[in-house]
Amino acid sequence: MDVRRARERYQGGDPAAGIETWHALSFGPHYDPDNLRFGAVIACNEERLAPGSGFDEHPHSHTEIVTWVVEGELTHRDSTGHETVVRPGDVQRLSAASGVRHVERNAGPAPLTFLQMWLAPLAPGGEPGYEVVRGLADSTPYALPEAGAMLHVRRLAAGERTAVPDAAHVYAHVVRGEVRLDGERLETGDAARITDAEGVEAVAVSPAVELLLWEMHAA
Repeated sequence: MDVRRARERYQGGDPAAGIETWHALSFGPHYDPDNLRFGAVIACNEERLAPGSGFDEHPHSHTEIVTWVVEGELTHRDSTGHETVVRPGDVQRLSAASGVRHVERNAGPAPLTFLQMWLAPLAPGGEPGYEVVRGLADSTPYALPEAGAMLHVRRLAAGERTAVPDAAHVYAHVVRGEVRLDGERLETGDAARITDAEGVEAVAVSPAVELLLWEMHAA
């Protein structure tokens, strides 16, 4: 298990424009040949947008883009005609496929924080796709077969335990609270990369924990 602390992320964004970004993996000018990907995960960015700020229209291709809102509301618009407001508990997926353009903004009155996770598809090309699952429950993992991955959400009270999926690769990110994962204490924003996970448990240390787990069986 490789633990990566929140403070070790690469800082990006444009603070003067109300955009703060923290990159968990090699990204843009923050190139690190030893931190390019883990399993299918090629980016895990924490984005903080002030009211009225955001990312103007920009392109993507050959990437599965999954967004999890931590607080606030995210306004999404893309070149396939979708315009949506994404809220905490919702999962948004944009399959860039052969190419798509999108806009992401904080059109609300409160600060916005969200995680955006990019996964490499098993095969390039295809038609772009989009969906939002409202209020993803703990008992209902979100399948992403295009990347050979599945997203699990765990919400725990202090002392509660949850099993980490047995898989070739598991990417764990603490959205809020503190957990003990295989003997390691992880706080808000920390992440763990587990290879050949088997029989691993997470235990909530703080009263309210939200944990994201990417289960991946393909490289």
